[in-house]
Amino acid sequence: MGHGFLIAAPHSGSGKTTIARGLMALFARKGYKVQPFKCGPDYIDTKFHAAVCGRPSINLDTFMATPEHVRELYNRYGKDADVCVVEGMMGLFDGYDRDKGSSAEVARVLDLPVVLVVDAKSAAYSMAALISGFISFRNDVHISGVIFNRVGSAKHFAMLQQVCDDLGVECYGYLPKKAELEQGSRYLGLDFSEKPENNLLIELLEKHVEWERLLEFTNKDKPVITRSCKKDEWTGRTLIARNDESFSFIYQENIDRLENVSFFDPEHDAPCLDDVSLLYLPGGYPEKHLDALVAAEATRRAIKAYAERGGHIIAECGGMMYLCERIVTDEGEFPMCGVLPYSITARKQDRKLSLGYRRFTLDGKEYRGHEFHYTQFLGEPPISMTQVYNAKGEPVPTPVIRYKNVLASYTHLYQVWNMFQT
Repeated sequence: MGHGFLIAAPHSGSGKTTIARGLMALFARKGYKVQPFKCGPDYIDTKFHAAVCGRPSINLDTFMATPEHVRELYNRYGKDADVCVVEGMMGLFDGYDRDKGSSAEVARVLDLPVVLVVDAKSAAYSMAALISGFISFRNDVHISGVIFNRVGSAKHFAMLQQVCDDLGVECYGYLPKKAELEQGSRYLGLDFSEKPENNLLIELLEKHVEWERLLEFTNKDKPVITRSCKKDEWTGRTLIARNDESFSFIYQENIDRLENVSFFDPEHDAPCLDDVSLLYLPGGYPEKHLDALVAAEATRRAIKAYAERGGHIIAECGGMMYLCERIVTDEGEFPMCGVLPYSITARKQDRKLSLGYRRFTLDGKEYRGHEFHYTQFLGEPPISMTQVYNAKGEPVPTPVIRYKNVLASYTHLYQVWNMFQT
């Protein structure tokens, strides 16, 4: 493992995803093997990372996993990489409880230097007060340097360089303000259905950012934890629903830790489930692909029959919606698998944001994950098998549904493999 750093920002919308993706693509173009990571539970930024790095991006989350597990992930996935780039979330110190679970906590756990992306639009020397505060706020978080975003001109950048000179902090460069670099949004994150052109971004970063100096100042030549990841005792065949959007939200570590994994696309494939020990239906946006899901009637029938004969199913958010009787939209009602006797509404008038970390205990085991959705149960929600809590330990109304060997919830679970440990 060579170079490693975390890209953070004072607040969301500063451009850290654009610059993180651009630097990953630039390093890859220069011939470096780049391992991407993402702080927090985000599924969408990781898709951008994987597209430009050619390898899966790994979530690092200190609520859903222990510090030891986060360190093990970083070292295991990054051990053969030339550069490890960790993209932060929200503002550097924004966590679920003050700075708990924040990008800063991940930087401390991994002992990583931080590259701060600062939105400099309509500001100059006032940036000194902001950057100074981030540098001095915590002495256990090291700000390696600054990259300015949305810089209006070379003259504007010269004024920003004076800020860094006066503070004694490295200025790695800037990204000019360009309308072509703005991204659309969908629900909570960037729209991963878009395929933005990377060439302009790479060219601008190569021209205006001292990327070689950045690598020099973020060299991380430390021993790598080499202990192997223990495979768990769930040795049957695992079948996972996966495609570009309707079933696309799944943590890479869940895939890697389950045995004998294969995939199918519920929009097109009619799977044989005779020898399947676990059917995993992760989240996504099934409400965007209802015509295709309805047309794949054989798939829905096969899944219902599997559930009725006692097959093990884990269904998260969109996967849970798919198991219900129907999904209702402004365009009409669309029949789903009919395993769970509930209806889901995706109508605009019923949209309501449910967002946050979740934890619950079932059969003596604690499970942790994250929830975000706008859809809701139509009518009375199901009675939950257990009380669900947020990160602060406050009860939330999210239901956990058990039917035969089906476990379903709006919560996207981490460490699914732990469900099958004795």
